[in-house]
Amino acid sequence: MNKNNPKKETPIYLDYNATTPIDAQVAEAMLPYIHSRFGNPSSTHQFGINAKTAIENAREQVADMLGCKHDEIIFTSGGTEANNIAIKGYLQENREKGNHIITSAVEHPAVLEVCRALKNEGYALTVLPVDNLGRIDPRDVESAIRENTAMITIMHANNEVGTIQPIQTIANIAHSHNIAVHTDAAQSIGKISVNVYQLDVDMLSIAGHKLYAPKGVGALYVRRGINLKKLFQGANHERNLRPGTENVLGIVGLGKACQLVFENIETYWVHYASMRDMLERGLLDTDLEIRINGDKNHRLPNTSSISFYEKKANEIIEALPGVAVSAGAACHAENVSISHVLQAMRIPDKYTQGTIRFSTGRDTNKKEISHTVQVIRGTLIN
Repeated sequence: MNKNNPKKETPIYLDYNATTPIDAQVAEAMLPYIHSRFGNPSSTHQFGINAKTAIENAREQVADMLGCKHDEIIFTSGGTEANNIAIKGYLQENREKGNHIITSAVEHPAVLEVCRALKNEGYALTVLPVDNLGRIDPRDVESAIRENTAMITIMHANNEVGTIQPIQTIANIAHSHNIAVHTDAAQSIGKISVNVYQLDVDMLSIAGHKLYAPKGVGALYVRRGINLKKLFQGANHERNLRPGTENVLGIVGLGKACQLVFENIETYWVHYASMRDMLERGLLDTDLEIRINGDKNHRLPNTSSISFYEKKANEIIEALPGVAVSAGAACHAENVSISHVLQAMRIPDKYTQGTIRFSTGRDTNKKEISHTVQVIRGTLIN
């Protein structure tokens, strides 16, 4: 090691909403499918049978976590593909139900961009506002419904501020009008308990890399009786909705990750919340003027969106060497690009420019939180 470059401290990762590492137990479950169990699940010999069995086992693990039937789970390449299959697949297969879509102003681009693309193709689109906590008023959903409304797609929990939406209430309203409901649950799975029957949704999207599974794998819950159009041509895998040889390795990892969530969700929830709360208490105890964004009564346990008054996000991140976080505002020269979520929540400009998202995970510890608070206190307080 160069004597002029002393050993740096281990970086602190507080960006678990962006992605998670692969859990050690997930990696262990995947190992055989890297080496000896490499068969094509469509093959009829033993190698193929082993791979097919692994996929069906993973399907059961995902279904157990969501509280649904195994045949209601479709494996995908991730949350974005799951959203596309759900939204486009439903609307194109059920044209007789109408061409009007309702969504929200705080959706992830994986939903908003799909809806905008459909609008360009002639579909009608209503984008609902949120309050200053990032939460949708179900009464706005009711008011937006038309005779030709075919689908409502509202995320379960927001990736930036953690606000949890009243999906069950929205679903009840939708179903009273015979309208299908899809929810993007990429951020909520693994952090809070998610049961599709309790939520009463027709479709729900999962992203593996948000819950300690590999990147490049996801799943879509499709309620029995919901028919979707096949968007890609090829073989008849995954209920004839997703052609192409299955990603056995990733699917096995996702299945194991879902099993861990099913067995340990309360433990995860308590730890995430304790670390987040320690961070927020530490920052509130400084002389910094901060604003905690999101609905504190309906929020993911690991997510803390904090706006620092009259600060800039890029300068805050530069002042946090070795701490991985996400910015809610991108600052370039004279231009400041505020996230669409913060804009929709109407956060005052003097706060939005200094917004940082901290998100805790299974490995986050008190030492890391304490260090982060100390660094912020030492660099941002003039």
